[in-house]
Amino acid sequence: MDNPFKCSCEIMWIKKFQEAKFYTETQDLYCIDDNNKRTALLDMKVPNCDLPSANLSNYNITVVEGKSITLYCDTTGRPPPNVSWVLTNLVSNHESDTSKNPASLTIKNVSSMDSGLWISCVAENIVGEDQASAELTVFFAPNITFIESPTPDHHWCIPFTVKGNPKPTLQWFYEGAILNESEYICTKIHVINQSEYHGCLQLDNPTHLNNGAYTLLAKNEYGEDEKRVDAHFMSVPGDEYETTPNDLGDTTNNSNQITSTDVSNKENEDSITVYVVVGIAALVCTGLVIMLIILKFGRHSKFGMKGPSSVISNDDDSASPLHHISNGSNTPSSSEGGPDAVIIGMTKIPVIENPQYFGITNSQLKPDTFVQHIKRHNIVLKRELGEGAFGKVFLAECYNLCPEQDKILVAVKTLKDASDNARKDFHREAELLTNLQHEHIVKFYGVCVEGDPLIMVFEYMKHGDLNKFLRAHGPDAVLMAEGNRPAELTQSQMLHIAQQIAAGMVYLASQHFVHRDLATRNCLVGENLLVKIGDFGMSRDVYSTDYYRVGGHTMLPIRWMPPESIMYRKFTTESDVWSLGVVLWEIFTYGKQPWYQLSNNEVIECITQGRVLQRPRTCPKEVYDLMLGCWQREPHMRLNIKEIHSLLQNLAKASPVYLDILG
Repeated sequence: MDNPFKCSCEIMWIKKFQEAKFYTETQDLYCIDDNNKRTALLDMKVPNCDLPSANLSNYNITVVEGKSITLYCDTTGRPPPNVSWVLTNLVSNHESDTSKNPASLTIKNVSSMDSGLWISCVAENIVGEDQASAELTVFFAPNITFIESPTPDHHWCIPFTVKGNPKPTLQWFYEGAILNESEYICTKIHVINQSEYHGCLQLDNPTHLNNGAYTLLAKNEYGEDEKRVDAHFMSVPGDEYETTPNDLGDTTNNSNQITSTDVSNKENEDSITVYVVVGIAALVCTGLVIMLIILKFGRHSKFGMKGPSSVISNDDDSASPLHHISNGSNTPSSSEGGPDAVIIGMTKIPVIENPQYFGITNSQLKPDTFVQHIKRHNIVLKRELGEGAFGKVFLAECYNLCPEQDKILVAVKTLKDASDNARKDFHREAELLTNLQHEHIVKFYGVCVEGDPLIMVFEYMKHGDLNKFLRAHGPDAVLMAEGNRPAELTQSQMLHIAQQIAAGMVYLASQHFVHRDLATRNCLVGENLLVKIGDFGMSRDVYSTDYYRVGGHTMLPIRWMPPESIMYRKFTTESDVWSLGVVLWEIFTYGKQPWYQLSNNEVIECITQGRVLQRPRTCPKEVYDLMLGCWQREPHMRLNIKEIHSLLQNLAKASPVYLDILG
């Protein structure tokens, strides 16, 4: 087949393609030279016909912002190539001269916006083209282009964007002083876009102590920039609102932002607070005052409660931790305002006297309950174990209690108040405890009512309460140990403890009992790491910092309480599930107090605002996920108590090697 090509420089590009093996046809290509001779294209020789080349004088283009730079491009090729500069998206002013070789490009007053752009020199003739490219690097002082007030997420974040090259160092100042970063407050860069850095100052569970002015200083060798932002994370505890009738009228829309204050510390104050509404009409005002006076003198004691307010006596520290509920809750009506109330936001929420201890009525007990009576001469006191407002707890020897043993060690709880009401409550509690029989509930043996004081007899748990046990077997035990330091608990042992408590709670739920004060301080430890739920009413004295005193009487374990219990005094099996999640956290922190870095008022705000405890350092992810399942804000969304027990059982059965990997 004839080839129409004429051998010339114009078809040299085809030869170059063949030489570069871009041409894949098997057919040979030919051209006709000046003598009409057919020549293979690969053998064609044309004088003064070569592919051009381009070379830059500098392949590392660096310049300080505001300065100018000139770049040269040296080209070769025959015929002489045409030269052009490719400057895509270049912002800075520039001028070029391509009439000479080397060609030149001058960029004037270089802008930081041009940092990272590519500059190319292109040389082109009839044979083909070549290009040389280099990246433009502009050094410039930092510029904080964006900073905003903190936004809540799983952590609080003060977002910012900083430009600068080289990378600027970032320093935060809080109220003018250098902010020392830690694992709780630290700078995190999330996105880097060339010389632009997007990040956050991340704060883990900030409180009112973190409110204030935050200043970001960005600095490198070419300069610095700073910007300030004001941050408000939480209302300052102690800020009190002047309560007006309008403040008290709406009790439904104030759960997001909360301020809690102790209302009254006068224990003998029995009268209710009277809010006087200054009306437009004097007649309306007078009528309202008269009605309030009638209510004041016509109501029964505090809040018009009926029946006993605690299990043993009218003192809040005297109650058993186990309580029966009716209809799943104990929620006061909005009319039950009084001196023992918590101000949450602009709403005054009434507090039931002893809300964590609900009275036991005869209808809640089995009619055939038989309480064992123990002779006083069979009880020999050995030493005092502790004391609560109800009376004292002793270690004792009890004879003729078990047929297989002559005597056994027991813990006896005495009742110092011998009033008629106290005695009635004492017998009702004894009947209740007799009905609670489970391997992970502290065993109740019976009572001694021969004379005073009245006595309850419980099994003796050798190692005392679980909280002290955890601390004595944790990394900080050396701070508490008086002798040899005990071995530190392993994760498998902690899971064994947790599943035993969960088993006890499954039983209580099956009996329709709500604990209301589940915590490690209210669990006891016996031989061979046997753990049981139950206490002798001493924890509200020994662990007084775990409770929040409202008015002069009520003690609330708010660090273990879910939002609905704090805000609405609603206690259910689901609220016990929340508390169980906190107990798991206690176990895996070796007995640390939940929210130990916060005051009680701060804890109330954190919980009602939806924040949760962070994952303990040694806690397996599966266990922390379980905790989060206990801490769902909506009660019906929380894990079922049986599910929790099953999950813990499965984890506890896993080998120690598996548990170590989880950690």
